[in-house]
Amino acid sequence: MEPPPEVTVPLTRRSLMDAAAARFGWRRAYDTTTEVDALLTAQSETAYREAADHAALATAKNTDALAVQPGVLDVRGRILADVLYLEGVLAGARTHGLAPELIQRLEDAVDHGHELTVLLADTVRATTTVRTEPGRP
Repeated sequence: MEPPPEVTVPLTRRSLMDAAAARFGWRRAYDTTTEVDALLTAQSETAYREAADHAALATAKNTDALAVQPGVLDVRGRILADVLYLEGVLAGARTHGLAPELIQRLEDAVDHGHELTVLLADTVRATTTVRTEPGRP
């Protein structure tokens, strides 16, 4: 039995379909680099478009070291959870003998993710260290 022919969906409708699928915890796999590159570009454009709003809010809100702490803790927690998820993806890739290049890139991503969580933990610690240094209120 042959697989059904691929249906081409306009980008705006595809984005809506992807958003609806994500809402239910489903993910779509993209089988061409063109599709992946388009998705990566869209992710970057969205993030950079929202960055100005985040920067303005963070500038107004983060007036001292302790004000910085909750946001950094939240980011670290999300990244740690994602890195641990990626470890599972890596374990599955190894178990199923997927391409060595893919496994290497997953290993690199996991390693860098763990390094980032360590840097963020150090940043959180610095929020209290700055506050408790002698001569500081």
